[in-house]
Amino acid sequence: MKKLFLSFVFATMVLGAFSQVLKPISWKVELSEVQPNVGDEIEIRFKAKIEKDWYLYSTDFDPDLGPMVTEFNFETNDTYELVGEIEPINPSRTYDSAIWMGEYTYFKKEGLFIQKVKILNEDFSISGNYTYQVCSDIDGKCIPFDDEFSLGSKKKASGLKKKAEPEEQTGSLWSILITAFLAGLVALLTPCVYPMIPITVSIFLKQSKSRKEGVGKALIYGLSIIVFFSLLGFLISLIWGFTALNELSTHWLFNLIIFSVFVLFALSFFGLFEITLPSGLVTKIDRQADRGGLIGIFFMAITLVLVSFSCTFPIVGTALINTLSGGSIIEGTTAMFGFSLAFAIPFTGFAIFPTWLKSMPESGGWLNSVKVVLGFLELALALKFLSVADLAYHWGLLDREVFIALWIAIFGLLGLYLIGKLKLKSDTDSDKISVARLMLAVCTFSFVIALIPGLWGAPLKSLSGFLPPMSTHNFNLLQEEAGGNTCEEPKYNDILEWPHGLQGYFDYDQAVACAKEQGKPIFIDFTGHGCVNCREMEQRVWSDPAVLKRLSENFVLVALYVDDRTKLSESEWYSSTYDGKTKKTIGQQNADFQITRFNNNAQPFYVILNEDEKLLIPPKAYDLDISAFVDFLDKALENHRKNAVL
Repeated sequence: MKKLFLSFVFATMVLGAFSQVLKPISWKVELSEVQPNVGDEIEIRFKAKIEKDWYLYSTDFDPDLGPMVTEFNFETNDTYELVGEIEPINPSRTYDSAIWMGEYTYFKKEGLFIQKVKILNEDFSISGNYTYQVCSDIDGKCIPFDDEFSLGSKKKASGLKKKAEPEEQTGSLWSILITAFLAGLVALLTPCVYPMIPITVSIFLKQSKSRKEGVGKALIYGLSIIVFFSLLGFLISLIWGFTALNELSTHWLFNLIIFSVFVLFALSFFGLFEITLPSGLVTKIDRQADRGGLIGIFFMAITLVLVSFSCTFPIVGTALINTLSGGSIIEGTTAMFGFSLAFAIPFTGFAIFPTWLKSMPESGGWLNSVKVVLGFLELALALKFLSVADLAYHWGLLDREVFIALWIAIFGLLGLYLIGKLKLKSDTDSDKISVARLMLAVCTFSFVIALIPGLWGAPLKSLSGFLPPMSTHNFNLLQEEAGGNTCEEPKYNDILEWPHGLQGYFDYDQAVACAKEQGKPIFIDFTGHGCVNCREMEQRVWSDPAVLKRLSENFVLVALYVDDRTKLSESEWYSSTYDGKTKKTIGQQNADFQITRFNNNAQPFYVILNEDEKLLIPPKAYDLDISAFVDFLDKALENHRKNAVL
């Protein structure tokens, strides 16, 4: 009886491991007009409802980054035509510096995609399919799907409501606000702004009949600065719109322009030349400032901004780039509000407490040093924008080791400048350096030393958000060559690869044939290009020597990518017994195999079979416990030696 009970429990666990065909998302596809006329332009709206703790990748990021981009495919006919490209409405945006080393967009709770079409025939028909991937925030599961849609004049689609309001992203807005505020504080220390603080506040106090009036004018002055910058951010976001901003922030021409501007201002900060606005423009606005009253104070604020243009533009420009990347009016306005708040605080603070002016250090050589340091930082950051364009168009100009070498040179020169071994013509002569400058030099040289191992392939994980991806590194002495068990050249090895130098297959039938020839068990890795947890398992678990040794020596490996878009020859297509759809790509067939054979559709998913394709041990999913993964492999090997199967 006890054995029977234990057998029941074990069978329940095995079934539980398999019974995980999930679909945490539902779609509604509808037209914006129920009965459109010939010649009308209407919208097709793809509405996604996503379960809690899951998210859907969007359509508007680099498909080569890694995550599976949502794609919509329309079957062409003469009853309609597409107008423009499909547009995701207000997706969230984030930068992954741990796995993908790039920026991607996604939806939570609800997603909306809009495609405009023009009706060419009264009896129109619109059909196609959409492929996408949803991932879990809880356990990292990533599941690809391929769904179909069909719309037409005979299908009574319901009318659409107004554009869905985007989900409020409080955390994201706070991050933007704090970042922009810190940028404003940096702007205050530039030589174009800092000396103007006591001068401007003194003017307010002297021109006012009482201290109370002077404080009031200073408050209005500070508010005017905030209004001016916030209005600037609002107008930029409003004029360019959501999608255009997203596209602009990743466009090669935009990034090359920003790269050139940053280099230009860096050279200006080094003292090569001065950048100033046309004197006529500044004079006209300055005249308006002399009018007095509220209008005069407002124009006085604009005058300050324009006069300090040459120092503040690179900094406020960075905040504006964040605005472009955010892609919404709220985020753009928030960024500029944060910048202007930090910019305006000293003017109001010193006006309320004028005795503080006496404690301010006098401007002098230290301000020029700040300007030069900012020049080095501008030069280093400029490379990031060049890298974006280089990666997008595969120019190969700025590979990872080249980028790191340039940063080592830039920050090395900055360190020499800080200790006084490198001087520019705008610097004042001094044989001594301050303690603060010495400590900053120590930090700079430490940073340079930390960069050096990156030239030979060290991951430099803390800087992965700035550096090009490791795949662009051509000189990697640290890459392991673990090996593996193969019998013939693996199919698709020209487009797919194993991590850590492992060798294996990407086709199940090849792996089975090799396993029978060598008498070894088969290790199946159901994975995906866009599977974050798959990459994390490879980096944190598979990289362990104990795991690598077992995988390379004791198993025939096969990686089955469920999201690969490589189209197979028509002779290899088949109709699925699961959903009746024709499976045409490598990914579709691998995903179908995982569902029909193992009743599971999440990744990562690890299965170990014997040569006769019998299960040796219950499959394993995402688990960062190295010892548990080693036990999983060892138990499968033990069962294989005993010829014990489930």
